[in-house]
Amino acid sequence: MQSEKPAFGTPSSINILTYNCWGLKYLAKHRAERLQEIGRSIAAAVTTPEIVGLQECWTQEDYLAVRRQTRHILPHGKFYHSGVFGAGLAILSKWPIVESNMVRYPLNGRPTAFFRGDWYVGKGVACASIQTADGRESIIEVFCTHMHAPYAAEAEDSYMCHRTAQAWEIARLMRQAAERGHAVVGLGDFNLTPSSLGYRLITNHAPVQDVWRFLHPDSSLASATHPLEKARRREIPSVGYNLRENGATCDSALNTWRWSKKQQKQLFRGKSIIVDQSQPDPRAKRLDYVFFSNGLSVSPRLVPWRIESAKVGMTERHPTLDCSLSDHFSVETTITRAPPGPTSDADALPKQETIPEQTTDTALRTLTNTSLHPTLYTSYNPSPTSSFLPGSLTRTPSPPEANASEASVWSPRYLPSSVYEEILALISSDKTRAHRQRRLRLCHLVASVIISIICFIAIWWSNRAGISFMLVLISTLNLGGGILQGLIGGLFEESELRALEEFEWEMERCKEHAETVDGKESGVLEGGPKHESFDSEYHGEGRRIQKNSLEEARIGGEKEKELWEKVRASEGYSGKENWRRGQGRFVEFDGNAG
Repeated sequence: MQSEKPAFGTPSSINILTYNCWGLKYLAKHRAERLQEIGRSIAAAVTTPEIVGLQECWTQEDYLAVRRQTRHILPHGKFYHSGVFGAGLAILSKWPIVESNMVRYPLNGRPTAFFRGDWYVGKGVACASIQTADGRESIIEVFCTHMHAPYAAEAEDSYMCHRTAQAWEIARLMRQAAERGHAVVGLGDFNLTPSSLGYRLITNHAPVQDVWRFLHPDSSLASATHPLEKARRREIPSVGYNLRENGATCDSALNTWRWSKKQQKQLFRGKSIIVDQSQPDPRAKRLDYVFFSNGLSVSPRLVPWRIESAKVGMTERHPTLDCSLSDHFSVETTITRAPPGPTSDADALPKQETIPEQTTDTALRTLTNTSLHPTLYTSYNPSPTSSFLPGSLTRTPSPPEANASEASVWSPRYLPSSVYEEILALISSDKTRAHRQRRLRLCHLVASVIISIICFIAIWWSNRAGISFMLVLISTLNLGGGILQGLIGGLFEESELRALEEFEWEMERCKEHAETVDGKESGVLEGGPKHESFDSEYHGEGRRIQKNSLEEARIGGEKEKELWEKVRASEGYSGKENWRRGQGRFVEFDGNAG
């Protein structure tokens, strides 16, 4: 790896791209041809990418194919190894990668689901420290991930707990990086929608912003078929609107790999099929993200980065095959750093700065390190009178005596305690299942040993060679299966239980802190019924609605109740109960829609 020594103060902008390549060996159609074209598309992009995170790039061959196409713009890269078949993760960069490692998720599927493969690829987080200029202050820490796939609707999703735990792990990694004073970029296929538990953990327990949500605060929370979106009483979005405003990267009607088998056969037989971008697109949703933070304790010499734009890209088709390049689209974003000017401290930090609710993707929104300090806090809060009406981004200055060490202190924005209760319920359910599976597998081992002993005794008394052979075969296969089940029950299930216990302990601590916060906020209601807000439009930005008065809080509670009544009454909705009444208050729940 060649060392690059850029001058201090550069670059003034960074273009970031994340893309799920769908490079499953032997399973993904036209894999080699698509990966070659993906490399060419990245290299020929109008806005040249400078940091790229790839997912589902499973083989070294495919990684090198992309590298050959992009080496002139992305001279540095790292292919990450994990599990039996590889992590499928790669990071490419214009600048040197000075440090990297692969952090595997403690909870990541089960070995018995061999037909899914998540456990065998060892999913985790690919970490890279990229030095964009001289000095440690110029390091950007990049975290690329591909979380466990759902494989089922949220009510039947047996991997929701695992995926939520994975969200907690990457949130911890990004938080630690920000605490080191580095800028943070978290990107990848999170298999989470903005309405999911995992998304909300990330945006509350790590000092990062979802780039798309930051620029498009009114974008969708899930697909148009989700009860939460139905409750918003909006028209089904078109293909073009989903790309421009909702940031949909998966299940788009524009993606040929999401078409019916009949349409795909027609396409591969040479029939040209054009998708009208004005047609309804009810299934499209956003699963791919770029999260960003300037970090904490940033040197005052550095000008903070701004989020300039974000778009959905890589929507074009293969030039000869006429198929989409992957079953996902990319997310591309640009962050900029304006040169320091002769402004005074008062100009640089107004007493209160309000960014209008309606913005375009070219609007610049500042994410400063100080915006994450509790007293200098960038927050996106919906109006207390409506769970679905976005408010504005406000920045309030800290007291003059707040120094750099104080600015490095960051406190997570705790969700309502009911959310942690739901996570704990998921953990408890998984623990019960793991205990049951462990007992059954160990019983299988004991039973197989007993059956094998019986078979050998029968062989001793048998005088016929054919019968003896069959008994030996049955005994061998039975004992082999029992030993395998015993190993899974004794080793894997025990490992899963320990990981669940660790996750449970951490969620219990979060619940305790949330209850403390809830207790303090209940004083606003002057002894009235406690109201837990919808948690910022339910999209997971993780900021509690600020209750400026008893009247606003009560109105918010009434609106929230009305909303969930609509969700429950949604036609065809068969998911689990999404709200409950308890102790004179309304508590919201969600399920993972990934």
